[in-house]
Amino acid sequence: MKRITWLFMAVFLFGCGPAFRHGTQGQWTALVEQNQITTIGNRPFICTDNRDWSCVKDVFAPEVLFDMTSLAGGEPVKMTPEQITNAWDQGLKSLKAIHHQAGNYQVTVKEKEADLFCYGIAYHYLPNPTNQYTRTFVGSYNMHLIQTNTGWKIDKFKFNLKFIDGNKTLEGSSKTGS
Repeated sequence: MKRITWLFMAVFLFGCGPAFRHGTQGQWTALVEQNQITTIGNRPFICTDNRDWSCVKDVFAPEVLFDMTSLAGGEPVKMTPEQITNAWDQGLKSLKAIHHQAGNYQVTVKEKEADLFCYGIAYHYLPNPTNQYTRTFVGSYNMHLIQTNTGWKIDKFKFNLKFIDGNKTLEGSSKTGS
């Protein structure tokens, strides 16, 4: 038993140990960085659900290429975090609840830049006389992030709509009762 213990220690310390310690340091760093980026990617959704607009502003770079053309048409536009949050606040104000769910993350890091892809679902809830209380947006997001002195910031935000389900005129249903 004593020989087996010594053999195990020798293999670990001299055989696997150095390779383990040096080979995985970069992997651990990459995992930590990917986790930081995914966390930043989640924050616009969680903070929007909580209507915490200062939290939403904090994840964006000073200028963001904002692309919701799959939903609204038009062209991508450059916006400030204030413009984005003001638009979201105004557009979501009448809803009783908002819930985003994101997943299937794919992160690619290249030095001080990163690309983040994820699937996303957004539920909008508003009781109304039609008894059709929800609208669901299903799609994916492409985000580009840059590393700054204050951490990772989103400088490109694109929503790719797959489909909308439910009450497409949710806010209007509440006002008109139709």
